[in-house]
Amino acid sequence: MYDSDKRKLLSVLSHGAIFLSATVLSVGLPIAILFLSEDPVVKGNARESINFHLNIYLYGVVFGILTMILIGFPLLFLLLAAMWILPIMAIVKVLSDPTLIYRYPFIFRLV
Repeated sequence: MYDSDKRKLLSVLSHGAIFLSATVLSVGLPIAILFLSEDPVVKGNARESINFHLNIYLYGVVFGILTMILIGFPLLFLLLAAMWILPIMAIVKVLSDPTLIYRYPFIFRLV
């Protein structure tokens, strides 16, 4: 049996890492948790967080290019809102049910 408090902490750290910075550190923390944890739920949450980070970077590049034709500006605003709202939703869900592997909507699963 896995420790519920440790599971909550590591899952929240995985999903909340995006608030640390917009650099490699924000994706590095979930990668470290993925490799260091033995808990399958924590690994699943870390994997999902990595996918979310990679999708945010990919969408940011695409929407940044689209700013040249002005449609990118509202898309970047929506991306910024999603970058804040979706991880908060993930943290709340993971804290309310520590056995849950939160699945982000609207992302491609690469890892």
